[in-house]
Amino acid sequence: LYFSSSCSASPVSSQSGIVGGKTAKPHSRPYMVSLQVQGHHRCGGILIRNDFVLTSAHCKTEQDLTVVLGAHNIKKQEKSQQRIPVEKYHQHPKYKGQFLYDIMLLKLKTNATLNKYVKTVGLPKKNGKIPANIKCYAAGWGQTGPNKPGSDVLKEVMVKLQFDQECSHKWQNYFSSDQMMCVHSDKRKEGICQGDSGGPLLCRKMPQGISAYTKASGCDDTKYPHVFMKINFFSQWIKNVMQG
Repeated sequence: LYFSSSCSASPVSSQSGIVGGKTAKPHSRPYMVSLQVQGHHRCGGILIRNDFVLTSAHCKTEQDLTVVLGAHNIKKQEKSQQRIPVEKYHQHPKYKGQFLYDIMLLKLKTNATLNKYVKTVGLPKKNGKIPANIKCYAAGWGQTGPNKPGSDVLKEVMVKLQFDQECSHKWQNYFSSDQMMCVHSDKRKEGICQGDSGGPLLCRKMPQGISAYTKASGCDDTKYPHVFMKINFFSQWIKNVMQG
């Protein structure tokens, strides 16, 4: 998913993992989901109801995804894990395989069993404003750097929300301030990399974004903020799909 343009950087749908950062305390984020294809991690996601996962639209593949809940180390068969097939893929109807509307809901074949390892997470209000420069966290199992393998254990990194103008200046036509937000890390070589799209951006303990894209040629390039889809922009669509 590379797109060339006159813009100074080419983004790639992030499938973002965590560069730098730290290993999350096991099961401290019980809403985190590993979306897997034949046992291999493809994307992250969040459990928003016992039968629905929110993730990125570009995570859909020709092969079926399996939702893995209650995981910390995705290479191990942990007793806390639940593996549930997807019954239905709800990509946003306006998603055209590029950057806009890159969001998807997965309806699970069976309901997740909620316990201390598997919990749902609430979503932000439709018109809630998030101030720039607040500290947020991104979490995932994806690549730990450019051309590096994914992490077996859940990692998290602290990032700061950027002003929309900064995001637009760097990403130009790729960035929509209505649908997107972007973040950067104060530390060099820290942030989000490929291997975990669909993973959440959590600000004040509330998921505000779903990981969308980063710089194709170097996900640890701090000059280019990492982009997330704004969950609150899609509130009504999410509600409609879940109400069936």
